[in-house]
Amino acid sequence: MDDSLIRAGIPLDLVKVLGVESRSDSEAGTFTRAFLNNHMLQGSKNDARTLLTHKAVMLDFVRPKKDKSKRKSKRAKGLNARQKREMKVFHLKPEHQRYKLFLPLHELWRQYVMDLCNGLTPTCSPQFVQQKLLKADFHGAILTVVRSKCPSYVGATGILIQEFKHIFKIITKEDKLKVIPKRNSVFAVEINGFVSHIYGSKFEHRASERSAKKFKARGTIDL
Repeated sequence: MDDSLIRAGIPLDLVKVLGVESRSDSEAGTFTRAFLNNHMLQGSKNDARTLLTHKAVMLDFVRPKKDKSKRKSKRAKGLNARQKREMKVFHLKPEHQRYKLFLPLHELWRQYVMDLCNGLTPTCSPQFVQQKLLKADFHGAILTVVRSKCPSYVGATGILIQEFKHIFKIITKEDKLKVIPKRNSVFAVEINGFVSHIYGSKFEHRASERSAKKFKARGTIDL
């Protein structure tokens, strides 16, 4: 490139547009040398004039550090357990505690389990069905407490409407909401004549966690 083009002044029609003024040759040269000396890669043995004469100049480049605080602030923060209790997120209003309201949910659950277990035909292996039910979602299932260390729970039957880590919430035919602890209780669930028992002490997981959990094939300690 011709040096005359590099050292040429800024045209007058661009001075007002760019908001800059042309420098004299000495000022421009001083600024250029200082700029190159400050921004050339460290360890360069030759001066700026020598490098410009023989090859291109590699200038230092520092990536701007990302502001982690801004990135974290963009993430949606979920509610903690205390906030959920205060907002009554899982509270079911009395007018909604009706057994008939959850019968359609039960029918959907039956169809869901039938599809999950390939139709539940008589030829299905009990072990195959048990493995499927271990990771299934039980919202909508009719659960019956068959054994418990607390005698008042035995015989309770209803549609499961909420499952937590340690408890089942069921709605009975009498439109009563009952909270049954999983620990020390055994539940029975029936699907098309196939009855499966759930040992609550080994079932203390949230539904979302249970779907990804690997259960070991081992005997269950009875009550």
